[in-house]
Amino acid sequence: MTSPIPFVDLKQEWAPLRREVLDRIGAILDHGRFIGGPEISELEAALAQIAGVRHAVACSSGTTALLIALLALDLRPGDEVIVPAFTFAAPLECALLAGARPVLVDVDYPSGLINLDSLRRAITSRTRAIVAVSLFGVPADFDAICALAAASGITVIEDAAQSLGAVRNGTPSGGLCEIACASFFPTKTLGAAGDGGALFTDRSDLAERFREILNHGQSERYRHVRLGLNGRMSSIAAATLLARLAGLPAALDARRRIGAIYDKELDALRSSGLYLTDIPAETSPARSQYAIALADRDAAAAALGAAGIETAIHYPSPLHRQAAFAGTQQEGQLEQASRLADTVLCLPIYPGLSSASQDRIIAALHAHIASRPR
Repeated sequence: MTSPIPFVDLKQEWAPLRREVLDRIGAILDHGRFIGGPEISELEAALAQIAGVRHAVACSSGTTALLIALLALDLRPGDEVIVPAFTFAAPLECALLAGARPVLVDVDYPSGLINLDSLRRAITSRTRAIVAVSLFGVPADFDAICALAAASGITVIEDAAQSLGAVRNGTPSGGLCEIACASFFPTKTLGAAGDGGALFTDRSDLAERFREILNHGQSERYRHVRLGLNGRMSSIAAATLLARLAGLPAALDARRRIGAIYDKELDALRSSGLYLTDIPAETSPARSQYAIALADRDAAAAALGAAGIETAIHYPSPLHRQAAFAGTQQEGQLEQASRLADTVLCLPIYPGLSSASQDRIIAALHAHIASRPR
């Protein structure tokens, strides 16, 4: 009997790091600085180098990073923040929590990246920020997005929760626009043993503002200069990330290799209605997920499940269909976001995925397509 293939395998990823992680946590127990320990500044320096920026500011989660970024803009009632309709809820949540009026725009199919025409139509005199998501590890077209924004004095924020390690036109994700936000949720390309996040920028004034906001708005202890929150990363979370940094380049290489094999072996299924995201020549993706799209997505997921292959749907509902966000302003009918939510399916892709397991996944998908009624 063949063993099941999980969608992710975190136990396998962490096993070789067990000794180093425990040693690093032991050092924290020795120095006792569970908040603001030396691990934080060490991690921030390494992250800034990965993103190619002057400042990285560690915080408690990717969602916290997005909220801090928007709070740092001092948004006023009526200010608008543009968000793609096909993504996780965090950017929309944070726009609302920051007191802005979110505006949802459509995406391209099947990449899920923000659609430039929909974005262009959504910009008004009230637009203060654009949150562009680098979905599934592929950076959006930030050259075009930033050009649109610059003409109106709009701040562009990269949601790099899925793309740390990706590169577009020689520039790393995290350094593609004025502000970027990353997540270190355990399943990310660089995942912590728990939650974690970071903000990236070249601007020293913004970095200082981020640090104040994440520490209750304090410029120094008990001197509150702005509205803030508790967004600090723990020293233990930073320590677990530091243990993973050395292996990040090899992990990214493995993800790219596995993604390239999927691209090659599934290409023939395009004629049968399977959609693949074409990676631009100037982009080296992080391959945080491998997403395909097909009309009979649920049947395909069931067929792979019957073969012992775990898949996932990121995301089964676009943001404008979510009850919590009813009434959110939107540009157009968001047809591609809806279409993608109905057809997207993510296949296993992680550094420890064996060639034999990937062959099984590919064979199962081919078998499902071949079994369709003609």
